[in-house]
Amino acid sequence: QLQASGGGLVQPGGSLRLSCVVSGSIFKINYVGWYRQAPGKQRELVAGITTGGVTNYIDSAKGRFTIARDNAKNTVYLQMNSLKPDDTAVYYCNTIPATRDYWGQGTQVTVSS
Repeated sequence: QLQASGGGLVQPGGSLRLSCVVSGSIFKINYVGWYRQAPGKQRELVAGITTGGVTNYIDSAKGRFTIARDNAKNTVYLQMNSLKPDDTAVYYCNTIPATRDYWGQGTQVTVSS
């Protein structure tokens, strides 16, 4: 499993940084990303980063979220700024496309005043 951490409760406009440690064998060869699932909605891919560092985002995250990977630490991050209530969800990291066995428990992000 890939275990995400760093979630919490934050006010609208606030920031959070999520982290996910990935085993070396997975990290070095895979396109990895952050997904989220809001209550009553399907899980969606929010951001991805290739082994070469090329990134992509869903439209609602562009300009606010930044995905990064630290190859020395086998860690992928998601810096989230200007958070909105619509960002409230459980956030997960996984490969792209997702690998069923790698889903962890995720980390809850709640944006509320």
